Amino acid sequence: MNTTLAIAHATSSTTNDTLGVIGAALLVGLLLAYALLVLGALVSSLGAPMSGGMKLVWIIFIFIAPFIGSICWFLIGKRNAYVSAYR
Repeated sequence: MNTTLAIAHATSSTTNDTLGVIGAALLVGLLLAYALLVLGALVSSLGAPMSGGMKLVWIIFIFIAPFIGSICWFLIGKRNAYVSAYR
């Protein structure tokens, strides 16, 4: 009986360790993707052909609300900056 409990405990411990490593890797991957999204939005907004005032507004928006600001930049701001520059 004790041998069965020891094997079950060892198997449970190994499973928990594996899930911990997978969870940590997933967390690191998500944080890296988040950082690249924000950094990409900042670099893209700095290189966009728009006035300095609008660049400043977008940069402040990206810093204040990094996730939403970055998504809004790529969905709305970038397209509008290039459309208005080539009119």
